[in-house]
Amino acid sequence: MNKPTTQRRYWPVDWIIIGYSLLMSILILILGRPFASYHSELFFYSSMAGLAVLIPRFVNPSRGWLFALIRYLYPGAMLAFFYLFTAGTMFLLFDHFLDASLTQFERELIGVNLTLLIDREYLNVWVTEIVSFCYFAYYPMIPVYVFSLFITKRYELLQKSFATICLTFFCGYMLFFLFPIEGPRWFYRADYINQVQGPLFRQMVDWVIANGAVRGGCMPSTHFAVALVILLYCFKHFKKTAWLLLPVDIGLAAGTVWGRFHYLSDVIVGGIIGATAYWFVEKHYANWVSSRLVIDKEQKLSKTNVS
Repeated sequence: MNKPTTQRRYWPVDWIIIGYSLLMSILILILGRPFASYHSELFFYSSMAGLAVLIPRFVNPSRGWLFALIRYLYPGAMLAFFYLFTAGTMFLLFDHFLDASLTQFERELIGVNLTLLIDREYLNVWVTEIVSFCYFAYYPMIPVYVFSLFITKRYELLQKSFATICLTFFCGYMLFFLFPIEGPRWFYRADYINQVQGPLFRQMVDWVIANGAVRGGCMPSTHFAVALVILLYCFKHFKKTAWLLLPVDIGLAAGTVWGRFHYLSDVIVGGIIGATAYWFVEKHYANWVSSRLVIDKEQKLSKTNVS
């Protein structure tokens, strides 16, 4: 069990949020044309960078559970807003979606457009319900995981997990405008013969998509990327939970394609990003934290000597 740190210093997740927010602000200043169309996005990313600077500076988690709640979980509160604001930068580089290029690549590689093959030959209401349940399970997955770590006071693992989750999301969000894809439900909407239907979970997924999804942002599948990150952490620290989560993640990956939300390429690239982010943070996190502790001690010593 870890105690909340009394040092009001910056953690890797703070620097990741600050870095991504500043990078997006700079890119908007350089690429956003006409600039008047990007005022709200520039204000948003500047504000997120400011919050990520101020919260670690003024919110001390050792002062009580509410301070600890804000300090440790504020990145999770930001994630939905970061996602929604990708809509405003979707065409920062291109003025159209690139689905035609991606679908041609997949057709040449595997000989078929998988989403159309499923539509014509394999749609089944019960399969739809199963994979829709797995797809919908993504939405409570992050809150349940991080709150569980917070409640059980696994603070170090919580910090590390948030660093990996944010890094995964932000790499995905960058790719949203570097290679904008609107997804099969839009690109092939005139070519589908059948509807994807289910009595419960499919309707729940449709409701979430209709009320909270951004058009575009399909490359990569950040759903699968982050679900994979959580699965990898569970296999390292909570193996019993991981084995229960494994079929859900597999169903989620299948559901992204079956449900016409993503192409196969989106899922593969998402998996690569999630696995790479996990490997990177696991490899470098301890060194980063230890180096920050050394810097903190040196700064304290220098202040003591000066005084």
